[in-house]
Amino acid sequence: MTMPAGVLLAAAEGGGPGASRGEPVWVWIAFLAFIAVMLLIDLKVVMRESHVIRRREAAIYSAVWIAMGVAFTGVVWWWLGATAAQEYITGYLIEKSLSVDNVFVWAVLFSFFAVPAKYQHRVLFWGIFGAIVFRLIFIFAGVELLERLSWIVYVFGVFLLYTAYKLFTSEEIEIDPEHNPVLVRIRRWLPQTSQYHGDKFFMVENGRRMVTPLLTVLVSIEFTDILFAVDSIPAILAITRDQFLVFSSNAFAILGLRALYFLFAGLQEKFIYLNKGLGVILGFVGLKFIVEGIGEQTGNEALHIPTWASLGFIALVLALTFWLSWRHDQRHGTADDATAGEGAGREGAAGEGTTSESEPQPKTTPE
Repeated sequence: MTMPAGVLLAAAEGGGPGASRGEPVWVWIAFLAFIAVMLLIDLKVVMRESHVIRRREAAIYSAVWIAMGVAFTGVVWWWLGATAAQEYITGYLIEKSLSVDNVFVWAVLFSFFAVPAKYQHRVLFWGIFGAIVFRLIFIFAGVELLERLSWIVYVFGVFLLYTAYKLFTSEEIEIDPEHNPVLVRIRRWLPQTSQYHGDKFFMVENGRRMVTPLLTVLVSIEFTDILFAVDSIPAILAITRDQFLVFSSNAFAILGLRALYFLFAGLQEKFIYLNKGLGVILGFVGLKFIVEGIGEQTGNEALHIPTWASLGFIALVLALTFWLSWRHDQRHGTADDATAGEGAGREGAAGEGTTSESEPQPKTTPE
């Protein structure tokens, strides 16, 4: 039985599980080309014309992206072996679960800036493109830090534990675009139109080049993604330090975020235990960083947590999180519906014979 070339290379270099396997340059080029092609198909074929993405369409796209991300596990298994495949799918699960919070932040931003629904996909497309570029930079920087500074594992571990505590104890996502320092400077330095102009980021008015509010939204999305990457990249580096596995798991998770947004936007209240579940996961990987850092420095192999154990724990926490959220929604949702029905009945009886003078007007957005 022959070992995959990547595993042999890692063994020859003395790297243990999770160490960089030194994937050849052509693999990186091929994978980046694949991402570019998928983004072009999305921009030029799927979203050739701006339109509102309905939940059914988003569900189909989400299923396709998730199927591709999971299927890539088989490619990694065939090419680099079972350990690498476990590392990849564990990283993918971590990134995908943490990304759900990102989706809800986008919903807050789009609502705050009153972005027309049919232009949201274009903003997210370029937001995802920027996110992939920034993640690539962060991944190589993070691995370089871990290889040069052995004590940095404790910094990453403590930071993840702190983030886990904040997530576990928070009830909802807190974001204040109005006082975001980046956005304040954009408005101060760049002349901006007062209205949206279709899906354009730049406009020329009275011979002067100006940015539209859509560019401000894009910058705010990029800024929030950088903040999320500060959490997610160290979390995956606790599983593996193979740059290609970290990047590919991030890329597949991120590429499906647009569809996930249109599928889950407005459903935040149904995932009541999401932050607590994510807090448990980040706390686990933070402890893993610290414990394995001690093990590496003391030579104690008993302090190594196998990847399969990490994968099982994360999958179990996610399953429990969504199941408990579903149960809570079923119980309280049913009770709320019954209460609302009784209230509507009383109002209807009291208001018999009267005619409504006006109906609620839809909220208008700048076009």
